Amino acid sequence: MHALIRSLTALLLLSVFTASAQAGQALERLNAFYRQVHSLRAHFEQTLLDSAGEPVQESSGTVEIERPDRFRWDYNKPYPQLIVGDGQRVWIYDSELQQVTVKRVDLAVGSAPSLVLSGKRPLEEDFHIKELGEKDGMLWLQLTPKKPESDFKSVRVGFGKDLERMDLEDNFGQTTRIHFTHLQRNPKLDAALFRFKVPAGVDVVGDE
Repeated sequence: MHALIRSLTALLLLSVFTASAQAGQALERLNAFYRQVHSLRAHFEQTLLDSAGEPVQESSGTVEIERPDRFRWDYNKPYPQLIVGDGQRVWIYDSELQQVTVKRVDLAVGSAPSLVLSGKRPLEEDFHIKELGEKDGMLWLQLTPKKPESDFKSVRVGFGKDLERMDLEDNFGQTTRIHFTHLQRNPKLDAALFRFKVPAGVDVVGDE
């Protein structure tokens, strides 16, 4: 009986030690990524899920990000679309509609994943950060905006071998799930990637 108790106690202590060792790993991965990565390039696959968790739209393309506040999302499927952040404004170009929408970078909801990755302020200043543990082979964190007027409820970030997932939940219960592949850390990026020139004959909506 005493041997059984000792064995159970040892297992309990081992589990507590393991949990303690794992605690903080996801936050350290996020902080290290934020400290070490000043630019990135990756392929992405994006899925929009409705409030019931059902996929309603899928898209894919490439992304380049450079701190501070510069990013380029180049969608090629299911139709071309370009989102460029130049540090002050976000330009959303739909070539099929021949229309460009311009927004201040801090008001552009669609740029939320880029702002998390490319912002210059410490994340703790703008988000409540909570570790969610391990799931699907990744360590997860949840970032909840401190500003109540934010247009999104939370961003969940998943780290595997590197940054692999970002899930953005908006205030309507929809989730945008982004899966990154072929991620390159700190590539040298041409500054022209983050400048947008309005094509001739294209309508501009918003404030240039």
